[in-house]
Order: sequence, then C-alpha cells, then structure tokens
Amino acid sequence: MTTLSTLEFLQRHIENNLPMNATTEMRYPTAISKLLDFRIIAIAKGQATLSICTDPSVHGNQQGTVHGGLLSELADAAIGTAHSTAIQKGESFTSLDLQIKFFRPVWQSTLTATASPVQRGQMISHYQCEIARENGDMVALASGTVMTLRGDSARGR
Repeated sequence: MTTLSTLEFLQRHIENNLPMNATTEMRYPTAISKLLDFRIIAIAKGQATLSICTDPSVHGNQQGTVHGGLLSELADAAIGTAHSTAIQKGESFTSLDLQIKFFRPVWQSTLTATASPVQRGQMISHYQCEIARENGDMVALASGTVMTLRGDSARGR
C-alpha cells in the first residue's frame, strides 16, 4: 500500500497516474462528490477547481433552474478540497460557515468552482470560491471559513 499526501494523491488522480494501491488520509473521491458527479480538474496547495455538468432534470428546483443548494455544495466541496491539500499529516478540518451570493440562473451547463485562500491561519482559514459557466460568466461567489483540527480533535474525523 502506498500512502500519499492529499495533494499528491489528487494530482496523480487528475493525471490518471494514481497507483492502484494508493491511499491518503482523506477520503477521495468523497461520497457526496461521487453522488453528484463532481470532478476535481485542477489542484495545488490550498487551491482546487471542481466541475459538474448540470441538468435541470436532475439538479432542478421548482422554477426549472439548477437548485442553489447544488451550487452551495459545489462551493463547499471546492473549499474543503482546497483546504485538505494545505493541512499537515494527522490534521483534519471542519467548516465553520459558508456564504454564497447568486448572480444568474443556471440550466444545462458545465460549471467550474475554483476555491483559493483569502487568508490562511494556524487554526482558522478563509476561502473564496468562484463558480462560473463554461463561457466564463460568474454564476455565484461563495466564501467559507474552515477550522483546522489537531490532536484529539482530529482523531476519527
């Protein structure tokens, strides 16, 4: 069994160069990402870009557009993925808040969510996540606060 850092694991996953027996401390792909078919398309330390192909017949709300909750989950997943590449071995994290502003409706589209740190601290870090359509139009802007957990607080998470 080969244990890789989360960053290296995800880089190799994107490059389709992940050894069959590779593991990392985090669970990737996550269950929710598999369910919603999120794909990690770019990764760097503290940064992540995820994508999804939306379809109102699957992701729609009562108005026939993509549900804002899906956009919120996409932003949260991008922020969590970004932060998971920036923490040390044995550490974990939890989201403290997520705020999102919606700018335009989405129907059938390929969306990308790009998360990067605004400020990284020893315990509390702030991230921003831009969600855009394939033509570059911004659909939503999210911000989130994440707390890094260490020692007993990180065990079993």
